[in-house]
Amino acid sequence: MFPRIPPVTQALIIANVVVFLLQQFLGDQALASMMLWPIGPNGLDLFSAAYEFKPWQLLTYGFMHGGFPHLLFNMLALYMFGAPLEYTWGNRRFLTYFLVCVAGAGVLQLIVGWWTVSQGGVPYPTVGASGGVFGVLLAYGMLFPNQRVMLLFPPIPMKARTLVIVYGAIELMLGFTGWQPGVAHFAHLGGMLFGWLLIRYWRGQPPFNKRRPPGPRIVR
Repeated sequence: MFPRIPPVTQALIIANVVVFLLQQFLGDQALASMMLWPIGPNGLDLFSAAYEFKPWQLLTYGFMHGGFPHLLFNMLALYMFGAPLEYTWGNRRFLTYFLVCVAGAGVLQLIVGWWTVSQGGVPYPTVGASGGVFGVLLAYGMLFPNQRVMLLFPPIPMKARTLVIVYGAIELMLGFTGWQPGVAHFAHLGGMLFGWLLIRYWRGQPPFNKRRPPGPRIVR
């Protein structure tokens, strides 16, 4: 029924499911140090309280989820859009891209969290692979812009490039308006931003003007 899932995409899905099961058995409090917390008054102190930022959280938060629907939709999107990218790029490049998007989404979320706390807001953790998934979605739209995809809700077919633009605009609007609280919209945008920058770096496009040696160019 489904084509073979390439190894990195498969490993990422399994890792997310395993961590989600650990959340259910151990409880979120036991895994609090894996969530992405805002930078606290102790800065980057590795021995500070568990509810403060630690460097490893820039990756570990991306393997935790806030509920089964959250996990399901992220893994479905990772399968749908990540597998074609892995077949195109290869295992190592796809894994690098996904982790950079997760970490980049975390960096932007740290900035938003710092600003929220500085304005008197309550520190809150961020979890979910959505930043990496949004980066994957952007890459799919850049590599296969004219490929037609079908939305789940509502079931409307559109080109992949159009889907990326629509989702990016919605996330930007929701992030600035606050109409959907409890969702890290700027983390989603961070995943797309860092993914876009990495693809441009690989292609040698501005702002990364690399001198290419003689030979064929890799357009994807």
